[in-house]
Amino acid sequence: MLTPSQIELIKATVPVLQAHGVDLTKHFYSRMLKHNPELRNVFNHAHQAHGAQQQALAAAVLAYAQNIENLGVLAPAVEQIAQRHCSLGIRAEQYAIVGKHLLASIQEVLGEAATPELVDAWAAAYGQLADILIKAEQDIYNKQTTAEGGWSGWRPFECVNRVQESADAVSLYFRPTDGGAVPAWQPGQYATLRVYSQSLQLTQPRQYTLSHASGTGFFRITVKAIPSAEGDPEGVVSNQLHRTINIGDTVEFSAPTGRFCLDADDVKSEHPLVLIAAGIGITPIFAMLDALATENPMRKVHVLYSARDGKHFPLRNDLENVVKAMPNAALAVFFTRPTAEDHLGKDYQSAGRITPERIRSFCQDPDADFYVCGPMSFMRDISNGLRLVGVIAPRIHTEAFGTGSV
Repeated sequence: MLTPSQIELIKATVPVLQAHGVDLTKHFYSRMLKHNPELRNVFNHAHQAHGAQQQALAAAVLAYAQNIENLGVLAPAVEQIAQRHCSLGIRAEQYAIVGKHLLASIQEVLGEAATPELVDAWAAAYGQLADILIKAEQDIYNKQTTAEGGWSGWRPFECVNRVQESADAVSLYFRPTDGGAVPAWQPGQYATLRVYSQSLQLTQPRQYTLSHASGTGFFRITVKAIPSAEGDPEGVVSNQLHRTINIGDTVEFSAPTGRFCLDADDVKSEHPLVLIAAGIGITPIFAMLDALATENPMRKVHVLYSARDGKHFPLRNDLENVVKAMPNAALAVFFTRPTAEDHLGKDYQSAGRITPERIRSFCQDPDADFYVCGPMSFMRDISNGLRLVGVIAPRIHTEAFGTGSV
């Protein structure tokens, strides 16, 4: 339990974290991975290289310090972190390693400003946060292991089918090699896949949405190949899956998890629903629609999807067929760069990007729930635009790829 004086010390570090939080987390990750190189297999190498992981941790530490007297407001963030940690197989004993290097980094980065009293305060604060996360994660692991077909940790799956969905996306279908069942998941959730990367000489985990509703006995993920661009290297795992994973090959998965999804009550609800996606963000959106088509086919649903053109439209046939089977569902497709082969009114309904004004022209339900998935800039623009036209924040749900948030 933090003492009043320790709470004041934590609050006093907020300006330092605002100014130098990323420097601290960069030092922390460098230190920890140097002394505990086995943890390099846990982290996404690309997020480390680009600084996304360091920025995300800096933001989390800052939020914790800012709300040290009212941790209840952090409950959604704690749940999201716990879900992500469980997808990576993080265990309670690893928190001691993190704590050791975090406290050492505070001392090494802050120097004389890191008084013994301040370090003790952060040790107590970290211990409190670790206990919260460990409990939340254990609850998730317990649910995963007791679910029918469930498990904890990593489980081998064999690729049983492969479908080229578009110019840059492929669907891969997997079944457990042990012949057992797979657990039910909520539409929109993801499973973490890990493969060994020869180029990095590391095992690398990546989260991929299960791009269909549960109940089939297999996992389907739909993966976009990430090319190199503007100095950034190509996606290590996505391109490896595209180039080397074929029918009969084996990968490992952790159990499904994630917060961007429709739970049982959401699926059964009669409330109007607007599903908005761009690019490969269609994967959780389609999974939601796929579940609704079976469990609540009369639901009023508008789907708005943005792609470059018809050649870059993954899950197109699946999406169109499901919408046709739902009497009160409507689909509006936006192509940002339609080609001569794309016909307005047939292949797409509008040229250009999705905007709040266009959303309102395609669906007249201001009290609907909105689920938005796509690149960060797309989700930020759509979310901000929806708020500006009067949609209240609790009705706007977003999923950030990687480590970010909207």
